[in-house]
Amino acid sequence: MATPPWDTLWTNARIATMRGGRYAIAAPGAIAASGGTIAWVGESASLPAEARTLARRVHDVGDRWITPGLIDCHTHLVYAGNRAHEFELRLQGASYEDIARGGGGIVATVAATRAATEEALESQSARRLRRLLEEGVTTVEIKSGYGLRTDAELKQLRVARRLGATAPVMVRTTFLAAHAVPPEFQGRTDAYVSYVCDEMLPAVAEAGVADAVDAFCERIAFSPDQAARVFERAAALGLRVKLHADQLSDLGGAALAARFGALSADHLEYTSEAGVRALAEAGTVAVLLPGAFYFLRETQVPPVQRLRDHGVPIAVSTDCNPGSAPMTSILLTLNMACTLFRLTPEEALAGVTCQAARALGLGDTHGTLEVGKACDLVVWDVDNPAELAYAIGANPCVEVVRGGRARTL
Repeated sequence: MATPPWDTLWTNARIATMRGGRYAIAAPGAIAASGGTIAWVGESASLPAEARTLARRVHDVGDRWITPGLIDCHTHLVYAGNRAHEFELRLQGASYEDIARGGGGIVATVAATRAATEEALESQSARRLRRLLEEGVTTVEIKSGYGLRTDAELKQLRVARRLGATAPVMVRTTFLAAHAVPPEFQGRTDAYVSYVCDEMLPAVAEAGVADAVDAFCERIAFSPDQAARVFERAAALGLRVKLHADQLSDLGGAALAARFGALSADHLEYTSEAGVRALAEAGTVAVLLPGAFYFLRETQVPPVQRLRDHGVPIAVSTDCNPGSAPMTSILLTLNMACTLFRLTPEEALAGVTCQAARALGLGDTHGTLEVGKACDLVVWDVDNPAELAYAIGANPCVEVVRGGRARTL
């Protein structure tokens, strides 16, 4: 064969394709990449010829496991400063809502983020991103929401996009100005929502720096009616939506997300049966965030069994942020999803692969190992994929491939 048809072929592998949310094991198996996409996947015995004749590069992975590249589908990774002092206050008994009402919380990070230069913001955020990449993340969503002013929100989104251009990872950006009411609009929430809709959203859409629009629907943030105003404007500008829903109380956030055909509804600790049914009917993904649940010492567990019963896709994410989930370990997130929310290890892995891809609108191109999809994959030195959720503090990542090429950090 004068010109091999494939760029790279990985052989002697145990493969968790995650098609249909299941391991769907092909072992011993092989995967081939051509032009950045998967050209072939299956049992080694079914390869059309001897491996060394089929590709320019052939890698024997030594009976290790291969999974799709991991996807962190809900993060607030671009921010300045930290909120360690609030952590101390919570340990002394203050609640998340107490701190927010006292002038802390999101607005404290807003002040630090507004003051930071774009270069400083990128430098701080790149360090957090690197820790995710070291654990096999190949796609990450990054929200704004710590600027709460047109120039500062655009700054966050530009930094997020630049991280995707300079680091070996796909970045999806989400505009989240409806995250909190900034100090200059205190007591005038409706006026701030008008500012988001009339000035910020058009500016973000014109700049082309956001893939979706999010809002925080909660008693300490925005009402369902206010979030709906943001979503209506987003829809008019051709942007998909997602929602921070039912984290601290049930305001009907899940149903609101479903009404607007949201990509995802995230948190969902207090979501009702009616909300779960609405998500199922809309095909909206439920994104569970066990790191925030753990860090805030919450006790209301999301209705996982109801989500299963109604066939709602369940994704899992770090929620990396300075106030309620300062974590940059997606593998620890898998463990927390299993220990705190009782997901199975297979469900948890699906939550950071195929279901996370759906939560970002990438289900047709990412999240599973199938012919025609992006060749984003991870080689793991484990005997069973359940080990990815089992071993606390371990990182058995051997190799990360993005777009068919081995990634270097």
